[in-house]
Amino acid sequence: MSSDDCVFCKIVSGQLPAVKIYEDEVTLAFLDVGPISDGHTLAVPKRHFERLHDCPAELLGRICGCLGKIAGAVSAAMDSDGYNMLCNNGRAAGQIVEHLHFHIIPRNAGDGLLDRWPSYRYEKEKIEAIADKIRQNL
Repeated sequence: MSSDDCVFCKIVSGQLPAVKIYEDEVTLAFLDVGPISDGHTLAVPKRHFERLHDCPAELLGRICGCLGKIAGAVSAAMDSDGYNMLCNNGRAAGQIVEHLHFHIIPRNAGDGLLDRWPSYRYEKEKIEAIADKIRQNL
């Protein structure tokens, strides 16, 4: 997706409206128009990157550096018991808008949102093989 077609780029440039809650030189945070809880916030880099690994490390550090402040403010304002910080990368992972973004989702005990996903245990050989493949790609 090009930045010309990107809804988040249009929000950053002011072509589309958003309820902004935080802005600095590299990051914009605004309330999600399709929230799963009150206060559900999106934080985006002002420059267009589709996925986390596309964003240069220095810029990513600056973006992530403000996430704690934003998440703390959202959590306090919503009087939540906790929050999820999510970053979906790719359609298979649930990324709908192809512009890097972080979801800050206020949570309360028993809210039923994002309940624990199924997990399993690796076999010893499989876990080592997977770790080796990942290390080779670093």
